[in-house]
Amino acid sequence: MKKISVPGSTVQQFLKNRLAVAGGVLVVGMLVVAVLGPLVYPPDPTAIDVKNILNGPSLSHPLGTDELGRDVLARMIGGAWISLLVGFVAVGIATVIGVVMGSIAGYFGRIVDTVIMRAVDIMLAVPTIFLILAIVTILKPSIWIIMAVIGFTTWMEPTRLVRAEFMALKEREFVVAERALGASDMRIIFRHILPNGISPIYVSATLGIGAAILVESGLSFLGLGIQPPTPSWGSLLASGRENIEIAWWLSVFPGLAILVTVLGYNLLGEGIRDALDPRIRGMNG
Repeated sequence: MKKISVPGSTVQQFLKNRLAVAGGVLVVGMLVVAVLGPLVYPPDPTAIDVKNILNGPSLSHPLGTDELGRDVLARMIGGAWISLLVGFVAVGIATVIGVVMGSIAGYFGRIVDTVIMRAVDIMLAVPTIFLILAIVTILKPSIWIIMAVIGFTTWMEPTRLVRAEFMALKEREFVVAERALGASDMRIIFRHILPNGISPIYVSATLGIGAAILVESGLSFLGLGIQPPTPSWGSLLASGRENIEIAWWLSVFPGLAILVTVLGYNLLGEGIRDALDPRIRGMNG
């Protein structure tokens, strides 16, 4: 199988982009907090302490406590794990659907392409957030429902990206040669074209994780996302809204966590896109 080689300058180009590197540091930092945070700071994020209701940041509670006396730092760490889990799983679902649908549409074309792209157009015509709200309102909210709903309502962009790549690659010499040798369509799609057209998916998936985290936080803020007592940055923000005049820390710290995480994934995604773009490598080369 002939593969289109990625220039060795791709990594160098990425490392030259300070904003992209900063985004990568933020992403890795948040992953470390989500995975190792409970080991370093073990208090139970669901433990209620009526003697320490709405206490400000202190040595015993570095980020203060909420309206039930629960440790905000412990809940922030738990919320980091929930947010990243939702982001990765939801984007994984959307990416798998998008890769399959885009591959079929781009490779076979004609009526198959028309049907799939009209389905994409219909989905794009409906505001995604309203569709998600409608589905979540009908179904009982849970972390699995949230991940599935976000994944099944955001597959359109990966589909369009993969389709475009397949349409550009399916007439290349190495694909024509494989077809002439009698290779099956599935083998050509998944063994020869897809490995060479997967680069845009890296960008789409990275940006999608940040978007999924933002959607989950918004749903939890509205009470339609992760349900108490499971910690979520969105539900922490909702608590902060109700007590903003007397407990500023309930709004500031979850808001900063959402901002930093989404910003990190956006910067990382933009950096990957620029590093993979041959036009930008040529200008900087």
